[in-house]
Amino acid sequence: MSKNIFKYSFSLLHIDYVKLNNNWNYYNVVSPYYRLYYIDEGIGFISDNYGQLTLEPGYLYLIPSFTICNLNCDEYLSQYFIQFFEESADGISLFNNSRSVMKLPASEIDIILIKKMLQINPGRGINRSDNPKVYEREAYYKEYKALNDAMKPQLKFENQGIILQLISRFLSTKDFKTNQPLISSSKILDTMSYVQINLDKNLTVAQLAKRVNQNQDYFSKQFMLHTGQRPLNYIHEKKIERAQYLIATTSKTFLEIALDTGFSNLPHFSKIFKQIVSLTPGEYRNQISHLN
Repeated sequence: MSKNIFKYSFSLLHIDYVKLNNNWNYYNVVSPYYRLYYIDEGIGFISDNYGQLTLEPGYLYLIPSFTICNLNCDEYLSQYFIQFFEESADGISLFNNSRSVMKLPASEIDIILIKKMLQINPGRGINRSDNPKVYEREAYYKEYKALNDAMKPQLKFENQGIILQLISRFLSTKDFKTNQPLISSSKILDTMSYVQINLDKNLTVAQLAKRVNQNQDYFSKQFMLHTGQRPLNYIHEKKIERAQYLIATTSKTFLEIALDTGFSNLPHFSKIFKQIVSLTPGEYRNQISHLN
């Protein structure tokens, strides 16, 4: 596997062991973080645009960030769950091409690692409600980021190591697609990082090309060669991903979100949002606000 896989890192949001009943029925759940489940008792269901999977004892389930899914339990389900954020140097998600729920048999080592992680992270459950509508708020994310910042270095490394080991189990599944280009250009990597930290600005391809002292056409061709995307498409994708996060975690108006993500007006923001998400911002928020 290419060494650039290790540009990814993950940070813990929540971990807990919970016993669920028929109140655990949530629809069109979409989160800016990953969810990993290990089921030890009972039966539940998880579905996305690709079909339905049964949550059953002895299996691991991974839901990549920004994957829309439904979560259901008819009677009883007990599970270990880990929720975590992803960071990457170039802003491209490891599962960028695999936005679907994944399932595989849990190994003995997987179970040991999950229980160990729960042991070294006491009090990191949700502790509010199991309804994403209640606990998915930016203020709560900041709260858990502060907990991570205050954590002893050895525990940070242990958490990171466990998450990486668990994530690695899904890289060989049929649902994981690796058709991401190897990025070797330092100027392209620098540009991608610049875009990530300047999503609130009205970025243009001409500005990005000038910033790295390249002709615009040459820059665009190099960006396409190294990333598989046109630079404007990449800019829009990252801005809309940020907008999805803001819609899911804040009560800001669409105009405020448009301005926060560098769009000069609401119609342009709505048009690009619909192109990328296949939903209008209003339809997207409506899905989230109608979680049962």
